[in-house]
Amino acid sequence: MPDLTRRSALLLPFALTLRAQTKRPRAREIGLAPGVFPTGPLNAITDVRGVRVGHTTLIEGDHIRTGVTAILPHTGNLFQEKVPGGVFVGNAFGKLAGSTQVQELGTIETPVVLTNTLSVAAGMEGVIAWTLAQPGNENVASVNALVGETNDGGLNDIRGMHVRREHVLDAIQKATAGPVAEGSVGAGTGTICYQWKGGIGTSSRVLPKQYGGYTLGVLVQTNFGGILTMGGAPVGKELGRYPYSAAAGDGSCMIVVATDAPLSGKQCQRLAARAIYGLARTGSSYSNGSGDFAIAFSTAAEARIKNGAPEPLANPTLSSDAMSPLFQAALEATEEAVYNSLLQATTVQSRKRTVEAIPLDRVMDILKKYKVIG
Repeated sequence: MPDLTRRSALLLPFALTLRAQTKRPRAREIGLAPGVFPTGPLNAITDVRGVRVGHTTLIEGDHIRTGVTAILPHTGNLFQEKVPGGVFVGNAFGKLAGSTQVQELGTIETPVVLTNTLSVAAGMEGVIAWTLAQPGNENVASVNALVGETNDGGLNDIRGMHVRREHVLDAIQKATAGPVAEGSVGAGTGTICYQWKGGIGTSSRVLPKQYGGYTLGVLVQTNFGGILTMGGAPVGKELGRYPYSAAAGDGSCMIVVATDAPLSGKQCQRLAARAIYGLARTGSSYSNGSGDFAIAFSTAAEARIKNGAPEPLANPTLSSDAMSPLFQAALEATEEAVYNSLLQATTVQSRKRTVEAIPLDRVMDILKKYKVIG
């Protein structure tokens, strides 16, 4: 495999400034804390035990601004120990490879990979190659790679199809359980959200013991439009950037939800739906060209489906009534993950255009004006 870090040496001077920008705050660091449930220690999808996230960021010359983000549900052999999973589609203007088998069987058997629209095939190739190479998969002849995308062609030379199999393998192999890099990284390198620089965002919630004490985490790849609302404040309107004003906004959003609550595939699908609904809290328009997809899975060991073994007749899953606290957690974590993707994103420039990071001082002034923060 080539040394992918060496490629960063090809950056032009203006691109080098991306790494030199001062550290930007997350939502809670400015007092923006949606919902009522507490976060996990990292306030990230990796607060769900066993979940790992890895990024490969491609920034080359003045034209390549893209990447790959990989989410692994557990540390074992995913194909041999599949996790319950579900998909919910808010608007199907997009590509989510592998979604039909997840809907049919209610299981996920590979890492979840996010990239750009024209690199879904490369994403599948990388995921399949990684799965076939895992010990114990020597006789595997069919793999359902789960790969989602948003279109980063506004900043990136998307027609160049610069993401390759090795970049996908790199993201998977670099996946860790620690803090998750956010903003203009990985699959979020070239994305635009609410007409500002978007990217990767994450957040988590921990339910109180009376509701099971489960952890839920969300990761988003934000590339969509609407009228940005933060904590109820009309930030997009105040900043003058929203659809049907001087500039238009469109795009897509990919959402990944993880929880350690023991769920069935159907319950994961219901959970994924709440993540899509959570986008509305931030002002999403769900426009015609916005592919809005959510993937949810359970990491609970007792709910896994071992390859070649019949599924238990009595699955140890939550009752339907017990799902409501998880629904609330998914709404809250999705909202905060979107905010984090915007606040953490740095300005990105390419030969096509410059997309600015949302101005922190103006955002805080608006949040204070509407008494969202003190």
